[in-house]
Amino acid sequence: MMLGETMTVAVEALRSNKLRSLLTMLGIVIGVAAVIAMVALGRGAQQSVNQRIASLGTTLLTVVPGQARGPGMIASGSDRAALTLDDAVALEDRSTHILAVQPEMSRQLQVQYESKNTNTTIVGTTANYLAVRKFAMASGRMFTTGEDTARRRVAVLGSQVVLDLGVSPASLLVGQEIRIGGIRFEVVGLLASKGQGGGFQNPDDQVLIPIQTARYRLIGADRLRSISVLSPSETEIPATMAEIEKILRREHRRTTGQVNDFSIRNQADFLATLGETTKVFTYLLAGIAAVSLLVGGIGIMNIMLVSVTERTREIGVRKALGATQGNILLQFLIEAMVLCLLGGVIGIGVGTGAATILRIAFKWNTSVGPSSVLAAFGFAAVVGILFGVWPARRAAALDPIEALRYE
Repeated sequence: MMLGETMTVAVEALRSNKLRSLLTMLGIVIGVAAVIAMVALGRGAQQSVNQRIASLGTTLLTVVPGQARGPGMIASGSDRAALTLDDAVALEDRSTHILAVQPEMSRQLQVQYESKNTNTTIVGTTANYLAVRKFAMASGRMFTTGEDTARRRVAVLGSQVVLDLGVSPASLLVGQEIRIGGIRFEVVGLLASKGQGGGFQNPDDQVLIPIQTARYRLIGADRLRSISVLSPSETEIPATMAEIEKILRREHRRTTGQVNDFSIRNQADFLATLGETTKVFTYLLAGIAAVSLLVGGIGIMNIMLVSVTERTREIGVRKALGATQGNILLQFLIEAMVLCLLGGVIGIGVGTGAATILRIAFKWNTSVGPSSVLAAFGFAAVVGILFGVWPARRAAALDPIEALRYE
């Protein structure tokens, strides 16, 4: 029996049982679609993380408090070493490789405008926040250094805060009074939206106020959440980090042999760490989705075994007419492969469509890559071969005389 004839017989066998073939194929469709959609979610999250970090600039360094206790000890919030405004001032005054210093402290507080209110992050910072963190104004202005020194009660709102307060158009808020923690503040500006990405606090859901105002009127302490530092260039980042370490160790009176009670992070570190995290997340999602492919393969094997039993007399007739074991084996393997590959093609379309729907309807970042499509399609082909071999071998091994006698 020629290869073309064998393929024709296999396809005709599937066409004669359309409903059963469709239901069998459904497991592969769901499996491939799930793999593509889950990997698209993971890839989208990774791209979002990369874009968010890149938007901060490649020369941005972030200094955060470290553990106050020794190695091996788990520090609670009260055990963490302190970064203070004095540290930020020391960096600004003593450095030669630092372009800008932007300290910030924060606290979750209620913001109220007329009858509407929302809980958000209040960030006390300096007037150079926009330049250091690469934010832009949508309307109004940023507060000034003079207003910071004078501890003026002025505020700049993120776009999400404006939405939560239900103000439209947003520009109406500029010049209005709001209450932050029960204290009146004048809104002097609105930040342009940066967009929310996976794994990060929403940068649009915050209110900026002068750091001296935050220190003396809202928070009552000078402990900082972080200090952002701009290096003059990428090539000077190592020198800048070394200088930061030297200044802060002196400020914190760390002696030789004592570990730093602070951490310095650059964008490359963030990219590497978060890249690994999202990669593991993607693999986990793909692995969970791949289980449905295995279930689909088992379903194909089950149906093919039933098909062998139902078509025992047919197999006996083919063998009596000269079909070899190889012909029978190939026929049933082709049937299994056609089910898996056709299911894979449909699954690719369904998975791509699902990723698109998630992006449009839920505003999630998704990215369907050629590698995930090829991997899902290849896995479907492998499933067809692996789970089709046993039924095919069973059919090929049937004795023609016994097969012809089968009722």
